[in-house]
Amino acid sequence: MANSPIGKIFACHECDHFYSYEMIPVGAKANCHHCGNLLYRHIPDSINRSLALYLTALILFFIANIFPFLSLELGGRVVDSILFSSGWAMYKLGMGELGALIILTSILFPFTVIVGMLYLLIPARLGTVAPFMSQVYRIVNKLIPWSLVGVFMLGVLIAIVKLQDLANVATGPSLVALTLLLLVYTAARANFDPHDLWSFAEHNFSNLSREDIENHKILNCHTCGLLSRQTANSQNCTRCLSPLHFRKHNSVEVTWALLIAAFVLLIPANVYPVMTVIRFGQGEPSTILSGVLHLIESGMWGLAMIVFIASIVVPVLKLVILSFLLISVHKKSDWRPRDRTLLYRVTEIVGAWSMVDIFLVGLLSSLVSLDALSTIRPGIGAVFFAAVVVITMFAAHSFDPRLIWDQIKENNNKD
Repeated sequence: MANSPIGKIFACHECDHFYSYEMIPVGAKANCHHCGNLLYRHIPDSINRSLALYLTALILFFIANIFPFLSLELGGRVVDSILFSSGWAMYKLGMGELGALIILTSILFPFTVIVGMLYLLIPARLGTVAPFMSQVYRIVNKLIPWSLVGVFMLGVLIAIVKLQDLANVATGPSLVALTLLLLVYTAARANFDPHDLWSFAEHNFSNLSREDIENHKILNCHTCGLLSRQTANSQNCTRCLSPLHFRKHNSVEVTWALLIAAFVLLIPANVYPVMTVIRFGQGEPSTILSGVLHLIESGMWGLAMIVFIASIVVPVLKLVILSFLLISVHKKSDWRPRDRTLLYRVTEIVGAWSMVDIFLVGLLSSLVSLDALSTIRPGIGAVFFAAVVVITMFAAHSFDPRLIWDQIKENNNKD
């Protein structure tokens, strides 16, 4: 390896405490002593393993998008659905914004991540550096939280169970490919070590000393982790070219603005129907809550619990947690910073799973389109709910968890 990070100083992304890279056993991981955040892992042969997995993921991606993955048979009529169908169905039914969101998060963003990673890994495997490596790495890093293959797969499983009472549902070859894609894609991300990539590319790691950290304001790049001295009001990382900031600019104000917007949109999202089931010309509008109650009445308690948690509990919980964190930062609270950081981590992890309801509406709308026999159409409530999900995800990304620890450091300095 041309350039090792061992002995170099770096900072935890969530609390800004400084550490030095140390050699740890294969398969082990290092966590922050203060906030518990994962700092780094020792993944052997990361470049080769992740390259093989991403190549496999690309093959599975094409298979999953070529063949039908679900078919619905009712009254002698058969409707096949491919991955693109759910987004396209939303567009044809006048919900182009929902169609675009579904296609982006379930197809285009995952594809971009896979291709982008291959663009970075293949030259590294050959011992060279890909042109515009830093820019591509930044794009991939930004899109990973929005690549929702796992959430889409959950939506598919719920749709299969939900349609059992309506018609005969058959699975196609793409469903197997999609399942394998989810497993391989997850494994590829788990086996990728960005330190190995920067080492193969011979990009320098931070050469700052403990004395530099004590005497200068240090900027931590949240894209690649490189530490830099603050030399100007506005500067970019010398390694990945990302904009640097001591703390996220206007983090509290931006997060509050997004949360207020989400609180307002949450009302029509739960009042208006997210979809309407039309059978023999008779429409039956369904809100999020009425959909959960219908599942309970049908005896699908497990499915009802999943939908209730993903569509009602998670959005409300995210809003409550982020509001609590903002208030605690405003009050300069020093109450249990590790637990508050854990709460923030929870909002980042679970937030995207609320998209399962949007994927479900798209899947049902594309499959159940049998004219007079039975048709499912998306409702305006789905638009409001999708807006809530997207806005709360942006809110979680705009909040800077290091603000939680600033007061702790200030109190320690006073002591």
